[in-house]
Amino acid sequence: MAWTVQKLIDDRMTLHASCNACHHNRQLDLSLLRERLGPDAPAMAPDLIPRLRCDGCGGRDVSLTYSPNTTPSGDIGASYRRAKDGR
Repeated sequence: MAWTVQKLIDDRMTLHASCNACHHNRQLDLSLLRERLGPDAPAMAPDLIPRLRCDGCGGRDVSLTYSPNTTPSGDIGASYRRAKDGR
């Protein structure tokens, strides 16, 4: 299944764009992408890269990095205490 902008938001993914020319990078605002492209817009690199331009140099040679949500669920303190105390 291909990612959509809404699917990235729902899965709490982050998306970073990096310029291959000047090395400027930034995290993309997925809510803004949803407003501009629509929630069902395809969000795979070949779909998004042609729409992007570097804020630093204006170049179009960009790459994307998709990162999953790595925030632990639940009470991390309780999990740590159990592991530390062997319970």
